[in-house]
Amino acid sequence: MALDQLKSALPGYARDLRLNLESVVDGSPLPRQQLWGTLLVCAIASRSAVVLRALEPEARERLSPQAHEAAKRAASVMAVNNVFFRTRHLLSDPGYASLRVGLRTDVLGEPGVARADFELWSLAVSALNGCGECLDSHERALRGAGAGRETVQEAFKIAAVVHAVATTLEAEALLRAPAPEGPNRPCAPAD
Repeated sequence: MALDQLKSALPGYARDLRLNLESVVDGSPLPRQQLWGTLLVCAIASRSAVVLRALEPEARERLSPQAHEAAKRAASVMAVNNVFFRTRHLLSDPGYASLRVGLRTDVLGEPGVARADFELWSLAVSALNGCGECLDSHERALRGAGAGRETVQEAFKIAAVVHAVATTLEAEALLRAPAPEGPNRPCAPAD
């Protein structure tokens, strides 16, 4: 099982992280589709090949083909929206808010799964990408659809854990890799 390999790949210093990963996978109160869709979108948004290769096959087994596709669509559209809306929000000129966005987001109108599931997945990706405007928008939609704060928090807890697993494993891989040759190698002390 790839998930077990992912957990065992975490170094000893990341014991708490291993336990947190077990907790969000095995002890989450989210329904199966919400849980595995959230894990998949977070694996995609983490940009970690190791994490994505471990979680995607598990998600594919646990999600319907429609939910699997919808989760990937959520990760894709939020990759665009998070950068756009975070940048617009961070600019000190409020005039950008009145401009036409001009980006295609048809998937938001017809996500292919229950609206609450898609909103939850969008919120998780927005947490990973740090877009406050998108977080607020998706949290309002979820709360308006009857989701409790516990459900919303579960999504960003999963995002935090998947992000930490990706960061830790990618750092360990870099530390084990041979030093680069050529212009990118660290400077040697002068003789």
